[in-house]
Amino acid sequence: MFTGIVECKAKVVRVESRGQAKRLALELPGDLTEIQLGDSISVNGICLTVSARKGQTVELDLSPETLERTALSEVREGEEVNTERALMLSDRLGGHIVTGHIDGIGVITGKREEKDFHRMRIRVPGSALRYIVQKGSIAIDGISLTVNDIVDQEIDLMIIPFTLQKTTLPQKKVGDRVNVETDILGKYIEKLMDRKAGKTGGVDLSFLAEHGYIKSE
Repeated sequence: MFTGIVECKAKVVRVESRGQAKRLALELPGDLTEIQLGDSISVNGICLTVSARKGQTVELDLSPETLERTALSEVREGEEVNTERALMLSDRLGGHIVTGHIDGIGVITGKREEKDFHRMRIRVPGSALRYIVQKGSIAIDGISLTVNDIVDQEIDLMIIPFTLQKTTLPQKKVGDRVNVETDILGKYIEKLMDRKAGKTGGVDLSFLAEHGYIKSE
């Protein structure tokens, strides 16, 4: 479990192919010293397990499913990635609840500078749209952001100076692919309401009237 508040950018020092899988080696900043073998770490929004560590270099395995379903398959040596250690129960939830399980890959369709800020448009997968709401939270490459607007299949985001400094978003270009994770709360609510309704198609007006949410005619 994560918050979407990126702790640091880590440099990719090695990408090894292992059959249909890959192993990723990252060089962490010197002040990030508490990571141990078996720990979970978010890399561009994907929950991965630390398989090996030597000094400030950690190694993480990318399964065939991770490579197929996320944009981490495109990462190259020398690039930087967003990293965040797993949430502790004593931590402040500065962003929102992020699981590290990606819903799909988005594509940057627009980007422009507005003084110290960047405005970015991203086309998100159609299957993820139902869980995205205006002024709600979304994780893009592991970064907790607020959805300013939704137009058709695109979301509009405003990136503040602090986020630009701490993350890889300034290096992103129009056409680049990014990992998208929607807010988990909406998914749980939908699932529970489906079960209560005794169906998989959602909640309709008759269900709301039957359970006292609205007045029946």
